[in-house]
Amino acid sequence: MKPYLLLKKLLAFFNLDDELENPELVYQEISKGVVFRGTNLWILIFAIIIASVGLNMNSTAVIIGAMLISPLMGPINGIGYSIATYDFELLRKSLKNFLFAIAASLIASTIYFSLSPISTAYSELLARTSPTIYDVLIALFGGLAGIVAISSRQKGNVLPGVAIATALMPPMCTAGYGLATAQWTYLFGALYLFLINTIFIAIASVWISQVLKFPIRGEIPEKRKLRIDRTITLIISIVLLPSIYFGWKLVQQEKFIQKANRYVQNVSRVEGNYLLKHNIDGGERSIQLVFGGLGLSEEQRATVKNKLADFDLREASVVIEQGIALGGDDIPNAEVYRLREELAMLQQKISQKEAQYDSVRLDGADGGRLLQELKSFYPEIRSLSYRTMLSYTDSSAIPLQYTLVLLQSRKALSLAERRKIEQWLSNRLGRKIVKVLVETSLSHLSSRVRDDTER
Repeated sequence: MKPYLLLKKLLAFFNLDDELENPELVYQEISKGVVFRGTNLWILIFAIIIASVGLNMNSTAVIIGAMLISPLMGPINGIGYSIATYDFELLRKSLKNFLFAIAASLIASTIYFSLSPISTAYSELLARTSPTIYDVLIALFGGLAGIVAISSRQKGNVLPGVAIATALMPPMCTAGYGLATAQWTYLFGALYLFLINTIFIAIASVWISQVLKFPIRGEIPEKRKLRIDRTITLIISIVLLPSIYFGWKLVQQEKFIQKANRYVQNVSRVEGNYLLKHNIDGGERSIQLVFGGLGLSEEQRATVKNKLADFDLREASVVIEQGIALGGDDIPNAEVYRLREELAMLQQKISQKEAQYDSVRLDGADGGRLLQELKSFYPEIRSLSYRTMLSYTDSSAIPLQYTLVLLQSRKALSLAERRKIEQWLSNRLGRKIVKVLVETSLSHLSSRVRDDTER
């Protein structure tokens, strides 16, 4: 089959003409959904109250239910359709009813939150105060799906899904919460999200109405058409640019939180101190650490802060707090010593368990990969064995943990080569201490190990 015939056959799958509803029926359906009177008005008020209760109780299921019954998309589709067909009578009616719906929604949600005994801002409320470019994409593609469904004879269950995806109701309720509690960041953030959803759903309606070539319902000069197109472009730019900035900030915050979580895991234990809790603020780029244990010295605190550079967090601020410290003035010395001994025993048991876990986790498959990587630098190496070890001394009750690596080589390796291998293995295994023993012959294994140990 020729390429252009194949392309033509492929494009036929995307053709909407065969399923297109009668344009007059589309117009009647959109016109009917624009009006907020009687049934539509009561449904709007009920949906607002339900969504407000859902936000107040932090219930996602209730919020979804409110979005399903909300009739707010009707006038928005009417705005987009009337602009595309230059039906200015429908445009005026859509705008008037849409503004009325906004006022009714704000009044209903403000009254509810003013009377509600619970004023805590849960995650569902907070999620509607910082719109980003991703909300633009959701509104745009949700609006496209909605107007395509309205224009088709096979509507299916698209419209309820569009109502959930575009989420017009929750931002209005969040704005009402901001008014009721005099928290203006909630008010303006939620209104901005609502504005984004409204404009890009309407823009989607304009585009699809033009693509499907719905009949023009009003006479308009060419110059006025051009002016309308420029106005639409200007509105899109004004709304889009801040959302791009907020989206960029969101991505930066997520990157910071990922790095900060890795950093927190790395400093969760510091020589007799354990991390009790932590708090990461991506917006402020700050990390709060609360330790319990023997108490952090100034040197240990400096070490914890210096590790920020290892995770590309040099600009982050770290606040280190001591939650529980053994040795305070209000604890008797005998009790302090007893607690220190118990803590040392616990640390020893934890180190032993970690060593057992590491020995299991570092299986033969990892060793095989290590051997192949190492042979690319040192072809003379024949085999590699390693295990996590614990070293006990009289000076410390806490054992020193290190990784012992045994290499068999066809020829002897110099001290400098062994140090390079130790450094490489330390980075590769993520271990602070790695000790390497090298054996050039299996028959002399025991004597060489003994000699290296004595050195």
